[in-house]
Amino acid sequence: MTEHGSKMKRLACGDVVPGCTFTASAPTEDELMKKVVAHAAQEHGVTEITPELAAKVKAAINSQ
Repeated sequence: MTEHGSKMKRLACGDVVPGCTFTASAPTEDELMKKVVAHAAQEHGVTEITPELAAKVKAAINSQ
């Protein structure tokens, strides 16, 4: 748990891109999305986050 008592947000890229082993976690969805966007650009060549892709990513986020 974070210092505010909320749960960490986590994402396994493999839930969106089969075969990818990248995982990320952050205290907020916004911070997590920044990490995911950087990973997508660097490792998958994604230059634009479409609304459809953003929806898939947000649907794959888990709180722990």
